[in-house]
Formats: sequence, C-alpha cells, structure tokens
Amino acid sequence: MTSTAEQVDRLAVWEAREASLYRVVPYVGLLVGTVLARFAPAPGSLPFPPTLAVAVAAGCWVAWFITLHPQWITRRALMAVYYLGLLASSAVLVVASPWYGFFAWVGFVHAFLVLPGRWRFAGVAVTGLLVATAQSAGPPSSAAHWLLWSVLVLFNAGAAGAVSWFGTVTERQNANRKLLVEELAQANRKLADRARENAELHAQLLTQAREAGVLDERQRMAREIHDTLAQGLTGIITQLEAAEQTRDRSDDWRRHVDNALALARESLTEARRSVRAVRPEPLETARLPDALADLGGRWTAMHGVRAEVATTGTARPLHPEIEVTLLRAAQEALANVARHAKASRVGLTLSYMADVVTLDVRDDGAGFDVGGQPTSREPDGGYGLIAMRQRVTRVGGRLAVESEPGCGTAVSASVPALPGGVG
Repeated sequence: MTSTAEQVDRLAVWEAREASLYRVVPYVGLLVGTVLARFAPAPGSLPFPPTLAVAVAAGCWVAWFITLHPQWITRRALMAVYYLGLLASSAVLVVASPWYGFFAWVGFVHAFLVLPGRWRFAGVAVTGLLVATAQSAGPPSSAAHWLLWSVLVLFNAGAAGAVSWFGTVTERQNANRKLLVEELAQANRKLADRARENAELHAQLLTQAREAGVLDERQRMAREIHDTLAQGLTGIITQLEAAEQTRDRSDDWRRHVDNALALARESLTEARRSVRAVRPEPLETARLPDALADLGGRWTAMHGVRAEVATTGTARPLHPEIEVTLLRAAQEALANVARHAKASRVGLTLSYMADVVTLDVRDDGAGFDVGGQPTSREPDGGYGLIAMRQRVTRVGGRLAVESEPGCGTAVSASVPALPGGVG
C-alpha cells in the first residue's frame, strides 16, 4: 500500500511536470508557426519580417510573465493582463499567418493556468474563435467561408468547453486529493508523535512496575522472614531459656532442647520454602482446618498452654494465597500470645461463610492498650501485628484487634472466600 509520503511526492512530481509543460508549449507553438510561415506561407499571409517581430514580442511576453516570474501566477489581476496580451498577440499572428494557430492553441492551456473560475470558459471561447480563424485560413470572406468558420468555432468551443469542464472537475479532485493527502500526512505525524509518547509512557510504566515489583518482593520477604526465621528464633530462644532453668531436671531439660531443635529444623525448612515462594509445608499435606489443628496441638505441647481449635461452616478449598494468609495470621497470633499474653487458654475459630472466611484468635492473657501501640513496629522491635495486617490487606481482607489491659486479646482476620484455583 502506497504511503502518504509517497503520495505527496507523486503529486509534487506531477505538478512540477505540469508546470513545465505549461511553460514549454507556448514556445513550441511559436516555433512551429514561425517555421511554417517562413517556408510554407499560406495564401494571403502578411510579410514575414513584421510577422516575425510580432512572434518575438509574443515570446518575450510569455517569457516575462510565465518563465521569468512564475510566482506571479497567484496574482489574478496581473495574470488577467497577461492573458489579454496573449490573446491579442495570438489574434495578430493568426491574421498575419494561419500557421500561428499552433500558438493560439496555447490559450486553451493557459486559461486553466492563470484564470480563476468561470473566466476560464470565457478565455476558452475566445481562444476557440482564434483557432477556428486559423483553421479556416484566415478571417471569413465569403458565405461558404463564414459557414466553415462557424462550424469550426462551434466545434472548437464545444470541444474546448468540454475539456475545460472536465479539466475543472479534475482540478477540484486534485485539490481535494491534495488536501486529503495533507490531512493524512498531518494525522500520520500526530500518530507518530502519540506513538512516541506512548512508547515513553510504556517505558515509564515498565520502570514503575519493576520498582513496584521489587518493593512488593521486599515486603513479601520481610513478612516471610518474620513469619519463619523471626518466630522460629524467638521460639528457640524461649525453649533454650527454659532448658537453662531446668538443668537439674533432666527430663524437662531434654524436652526443651528437643523442642528447640524441632523449631530450628522447622524454621529452616519454612525459610527455604519462603525463598522459593512455595506454600508452607502444613498446607502441602493437609487442608487448612487440619493444618490449624496441628498448629494448635504443637503450640500447646511446646508452651504448655491449651489452644483449642474449632471450625464452623462448611470447610472448602480456598485460593492458596488465602490459606497461606490465614495460617500465617494464626502463627503470628499464637507467637504474640506466647511472648506477651501470659495466657492460660487460647481459642482459634475458623469460620467459613458465603463470601468471607474469618479466623478469630482469643486469649485470656494480660491484654494491652490497642490505641497506644506504635504503627510501625512492635515494642520488641518486631513487626508483629503490622506484618499480619499487611498480609491480610494484601489479599483484600481486614484485620481487627480488640484488647484491654487485664482483659485478654481478640484478633480477627476476615478475608474473601476465593475458591481454589481462582487468581
């Protein structure tokens, strides 16, 4: 398909060739007429020297207005003067020698070049009279001559008028086509500019997406480190401290040391799985209610505080990210109870509802002032509830914390009940 630029170039080349033709035709007509008037003079022709002088003057007239000053074509008044001079010189030459009908024919061509609108038809009509006079070998001098001259005038006027009409229509079409091509070229330039802007915007979006991905991955790793290494190390330290206090009781000392070793192995495994962004091991081998029940049992055995786990509603598979979020929330809530609450009982309730799944963790421990907690970190330097809230919010959920000093703590995480396999 031809591009807009190629169409513009073709129109420019055609216009340049057409302009060259308009400039050359008058001299060709004068040359042919002069040669024939000199070597094959028609009967009744005027002497050649004055005829040649008029021919030279006509050539100079065309050269001055058309060849030497092509920019004058846009000046209508000046071009009207030129065309009248062209018709006058053509009339004198046709009277001097009918052979100059070849030059008079230029009036048809230049009418389209220099005259506006309907004035072209007037110029064509007058030119038709001159050409008919040349074709009939001079001005009519008898009845038969008049008849021949009239037929030639009608023929030339009709043919020239038709050509003029089609020429006008073609000129309008060319002007419309040129305008359309220019509009298309302008539209293409705008499209190119917008394409460049879109490319720059796309590059900016890619950069922002890359930066957002890096930040999101940093936050994910921070949450995973907190949920695996930090909690595991905290548990190990707690068990080792308990073992230190029970050195004189070998059974208790061995139990605490074994718990610390088990926590270390579990934390190492979870850390490796977190780096690979794999689901926690409890969810790989069991459903979420079973994983929470197992978590509560292990936490009870390790800390000596009873953790009761209950499930309400119809349990069903959820999106992996939802299940991971609830499991991590339960781990964090139990870790907070072990570190701060000094509770004697903990209850975990997993509730399946139509559109929402809720995890409630309640304890009867010391409690704390919710409004007095910092927003960036826990008092011990960890992320605690902040990390839990980020996890829940990230999947479109909501975290609520209720507590008062001496009245225990209740943590509730509500997340969308997205079915398994839905992104």
